[in-house]
Parts: sequence; structure tokens; C-alpha cells
Amino acid sequence: MGIYAEQILPRLQDKVMKRKGTSEVRERVCAGLVGNVVEVGFGTGLNVPYYPTEVRKVFAVEPSRVCMRLAEERIAHSNVPVELAGLTGEHLDLPSESVDAVLSTWTLCTIPNLEAALEEIRRVLKPEGTFHFVEHGHAPDATTARWQRRIEPLNKKLAGGCHLTRRVPEFLERSGFQITHLDTYYFEGEPKPFGYTFEGRASRS
Repeated sequence: MGIYAEQILPRLQDKVMKRKGTSEVRERVCAGLVGNVVEVGFGTGLNVPYYPTEVRKVFAVEPSRVCMRLAEERIAHSNVPVELAGLTGEHLDLPSESVDAVLSTWTLCTIPNLEAALEEIRRVLKPEGTFHFVEHGHAPDATTARWQRRIEPLNKKLAGGCHLTRRVPEFLERSGFQITHLDTYYFEGEPKPFGYTFEGRASRS
């Protein structure tokens, strides 16, 4: 990776992803997590303050060493132990049916092979496990969707491979998940091509 992707982008994302409104979303998405949890796209640990007391351990999946360094202080102040469990969502270093929940916040847009990652998430989840997610993606109105298609190639270069046009619920259903709760909305204060949001939970079907 170049200097931008390796050193600058993680620090930019740490600032951008702490913007107004994200804390309320993180708290909602983390609510109900229990037991052993995989967090795909751990980033700089911005979800750490919102882990419920029912969480025993978090297995962090994060490719960036810089992100993990930036997360050290948050991890140190957490009551929940955090262990690095892999560098990519496509290959989770965990046994099958071994975790109670998986958490992903604004991460699925950046995974190159999303189908493989969702297959891995489904593999490691216990049969009764849940997938908690908030992601941005393909907007329902044609004008915004056209802008997403135009902007996406540049956005992928500047934002760590972030796709703007992924239809997250469709990916989940094709991968064998059953969506049990879904809210869709434009994130307040975010330009519409970047802000169409899927927030919900899914189970193994």
C-alpha cells in the first residue's frame, strides 16, 4: 500500500467516522450484542464504547496496523477484551459456528469480495447468532443512484475501495441470511450519494 492508504487514510477515517450522528447509530447497532462477537472492520475502535456488558469478548478483524494502533487507547479503557482475529473479512481465523454475533459498521462497502466475506460471517455464526450492521449503499431514487455510479470510481481510490452502489440487503439474502430488521434512510448531514443507509439485523436462514 502507498503512504496515503497506509498512513493517512486511517487517520482521516478516524476523524470522519466520529462525525455528528454516528454515535447514536453505533449505540443502536451494538445494542443486543452478547457473548463472543466478531467485529468485521474494527477500524480505530469507534464502537468500543458501545459494547453492551453482555459481550464477553470481541474478535477484531482489521487489515490496518495504523488503525489498530489508533485503537489502543479505546481498547485499554474497555471492559471487554479485544483480540485481533484476522486481517480480512474474506478469511476469518475462527472455527465454524463459534460466535454469538457479528458486527459491521460502514465496512461491507470496502471488502473486495463481499460474497466471500458474507459466507465467512455465516460460517462462524452459531445457528442462533445474529449479524448487526449499518452500511451505506445504492440509493432508491434514480438521480442519486446516477451520481453514485459517476462518483464511485474516484471514491474507491480515495476511500479505501469504498463502493457506493452496493445493494446490501440483496447481498445478505443471496448469501443465505434472513433480514429480521431493516431501517433505510438518508444519513442526516451527509451528501445523498454517500448517505443512503441500511441499518438492521440478520440471522442465518
